[in-house]
Amino acid sequence: MKEIKSISIQPNIRELLSFATSEKNVEKEYELYMQSPVRELYGYDLETEFAGCIGIEFFSPKSCEIKHIAVSPNHRGMGIGSKMISYILGKYSLSFMFAETDKDAVNFYENYGFEITSLGEKYPGVERFRCILNI
Repeated sequence: MKEIKSISIQPNIRELLSFATSEKNVEKEYELYMQSPVRELYGYDLETEFAGCIGIEFFSPKSCEIKHIAVSPNHRGMGIGSKMISYILGKYSLSFMFAETDKDAVNFYENYGFEITSLGEKYPGVERFRCILNI
């Protein structure tokens, strides 16, 4: 895992972030990671590229929200998402982590051990879920 601090966004990271947010928001979200003192962005690096990324925002020294998590389609199903969460939990000795997600990713969080609560239809036709991990 490598912390991403480059002022300009690498094409590989741009693509990964586009999986976790809308294409039109990638630049804005990346800029927030580079400028905010409470946000961090990490890449799961393979030898030649990043296979995944995870972006977090701290609410206290021991708690954070996963703002973005994505794994490239070629590397999904290999445990990279779980490894990124475990890395963040260990690096910062966190006791609380949460995320908000959609139906497509809720099973990933549940399999990791997050408690899942439906937030209902937060946007028209889109059910959202709060995922909480207490350690």
